[in-house]
Amino acid sequence: MDNRIALIAGEGNLPVVIASRLTDNGNPPVVYSIRENIGELSKYALDVVNITKPDFGFTIKDMKKHDVRDVIMAGTVSKTLVFKPALFDLTTQRFLAGLLFRDDHSILGAIVDFLEKQGFRVVSYRDIIPDLLAKKGHIAGRVPSRDEVEDAEYGFSICKAVVPLSFGQTVVVKKRSVVAVEAMEGTDATLLRAGSLCSGGTVAKMMRLDQDERYDIPTVGPDTLIHMSHAHLSCLAIHAGWTLIMEPEKFKEIAERENISVIGVEVCRSL
Repeated sequence: MDNRIALIAGEGNLPVVIASRLTDNGNPPVVYSIRENIGELSKYALDVVNITKPDFGFTIKDMKKHDVRDVIMAGTVSKTLVFKPALFDLTTQRFLAGLLFRDDHSILGAIVDFLEKQGFRVVSYRDIIPDLLAKKGHIAGRVPSRDEVEDAEYGFSICKAVVPLSFGQTVVVKKRSVVAVEAMEGTDATLLRAGSLCSGGTVAKMMRLDQDERYDIPTVGPDTLIHMSHAHLSCLAIHAGWTLIMEPEKFKEIAERENISVIGVEVCRSL
């Protein structure tokens, strides 16, 4: 990518890794931060623009001022923001008012469409960090038990049914019974809720099969395993080729230490 790049950065380590790789490739991004703390991102940014609240009008104007051509969206943003329209500028309020549905898939897809109509090209970050994509088979920790493999298969069958409805990217299963399904609360809260209901469950995490790879690729990392350990969940099954593993070496160390099995499950992308 030779064009000037804007990185719209939410919370988490993913935006930092992307910015670092872009900088290493000689194309540091202009970072539009919607994070509480910019942190290490500033080291890899051509410029940092702090966005204290969703403000499409200002962001569009500023990206054009910086001669931005390509846009990457990465990191987490609280899903409950859709219930706080008073925080938004007029352009963003009008954008939300025009949406028929306000689930993740609909909102993010509409944002991509909005940006492209403004003359920008929204690009995927998947090819920037291909080494972080989960492989098929055993990934870390101990080898899964037969029960865990069967629970993982069952969990993915549930994910395939509910993820097209824009929830349930993470499902926790125990003995082929659904313990918890992720909705607006996010993965970490789902894991802890599952831990209050059972011990030794299997976590299945899957990307929507028709998901646009330019946004919302599932991500796991050391914190995922720590939350699983606190919740006494024993196996993590992730979508091979379509899940990012952050801090992979630390991730593997924690899986080994906490006796958690991590496997990659291949799922056909065609519906």
